Amino acid sequence: MNRGLWYGLAAYSIWGLFPIYWKLIEFVPADQIIAHRIVWSFLLLALVRVMLFGRRQARQPVAMTRSVVGLYSAAAVLIAMNWFMYVWAVNHNFIVETSLGYFITPLVNVLLGVAILGERLSRWQWVAIGLAAAGVAYLAVVYGDVPWIAIGLATTFGTYGLVKKKAPLGSVPGLTLETGLLFLPAVVYLATTEARGTGAFLGLAGSTQLLVAAAGPITTLPLVLFAAAVQRIPLSAIGILQFIAPTIQFLLGVLVYKEPFSHQQLIGFALVWSAVIVFGTEGILARTRATPVLDEGEF
Repeated sequence: MNRGLWYGLAAYSIWGLFPIYWKLIEFVPADQIIAHRIVWSFLLLALVRVMLFGRRQARQPVAMTRSVVGLYSAAAVLIAMNWFMYVWAVNHNFIVETSLGYFITPLVNVLLGVAILGERLSRWQWVAIGLAAAGVAYLAVVYGDVPWIAIGLATTFGTYGLVKKKAPLGSVPGLTLETGLLFLPAVVYLATTEARGTGAFLGLAGSTQLLVAAAGPITTLPLVLFAAAVQRIPLSAIGILQFIAPTIQFLLGVLVYKEPFSHQQLIGFALVWSAVIVFGTEGILARTRATPVLDEGEF
């Protein structure tokens, strides 16, 4: 199997289990959690880059042009927005809705591919998009409100994937730059909250502080895997793999954290799941047709 597929599989499996960790530190406000994610992720990435890639990077410097910095600044803002929405939603008992967001993210990837990369959709891909749109619209009508959490997560992460597709740097240097661009603002924000007495970190026990600081490695690992995957396999393949994370999240929300899941939600989700099945099946068949069949004499 292509290494990129393994990277993607691992990344989405870890992301699917994220609610467990965020629930463990739900006593920390979401904005402070995001600041800690940025700070500890950057420190870890910088250390990893120096230890493992320092000499190689010194021989192969990358020009920090305005376009490169602008691209990674956009990626940094997008992923910070996505992080905040997700952590806030999990810790306010909206895990099921977050799963909806990540179920429809692959379809956002496809639409972005059409709108920006000039990709063409097959008939069945359009059917999948229509089914997903119908499911989201049904949920909006039933509850009298648009599922903004789901749409926000899908839009920010789908756009982040598109930006990373165009990113010129490797996975570790690129993520180091992204978090580095946000590092100073995050440090200033955390220092300000502590000075005002609203910060949560310094008042915690040592073991709990370590748990919060663990946001660094827990955040960094799947992001590195994702960045490595998105540069090695097509965006359509990333879309198929992405169904792993919301499936795990949905099961955690309903079975572990006992979030309500009504018959109305079931109808809306059923439409989205139908879209997932159509989209995934079409993608698998398309990849199968594109793979050449070898004669016995070629083995």
